[in-house]
Amino acid sequence: MEKDIERILIEESQIQKKVKELADRISKDYRNGNILLIGILKGSVIFMSDLSRNLDLNAEFEFMDVSSYGNNTYSSGNIRINYDVKYDVGNKDILIVEDIIDTGRTLNKIIEVLNSKNPNSLRIATLLDKPDRRKVNIDISYKGFEIPNEFVVGYGLDYAGKYRNLPYIAVLKEKIYQN
Repeated sequence: MEKDIERILIEESQIQKKVKELADRISKDYRNGNILLIGILKGSVIFMSDLSRNLDLNAEFEFMDVSSYGNNTYSSGNIRINYDVKYDVGNKDILIVEDIIDTGRTLNKIIEVLNSKNPNSLRIATLLDKPDRRKVNIDISYKGFEIPNEFVVGYGLDYAGKYRNLPYIAVLKEKIYQN
């Protein structure tokens, strides 16, 4: 995998420090109750796991599988909910856990779906934010890193199902995804 990496954008130690900072803020904000973490599969799994282990409060888990990329490096604009929450989220304090926010279209659809289920509150935590690509305004409560408009992999993010297990965030060589 290393040969496919152009450069490391965010080191593993930086990620772990930021995850701890976010978890501390979330723990403080939700100190009087429970929280329902809804991870967006598959990219958020590593971030959500590390984040939850650093929380100082009760956290329940649920997942959604939503796709708009397929094996492309850009969103098709066709947003499909492949797996919706099975848990009753009414009157729950929900924290959507996302790996990266790009155009915001997919997350906007997720927010729409979850708000229709009448949660008590709904906030967003993302490890990465790409504001230069934003098409939809998204209110991000907890943001890890703002990154430039480059195609990144690692720490849960993939290209065609690969590179998720890298412990850092890296820019993938263009020749890998241009083929």
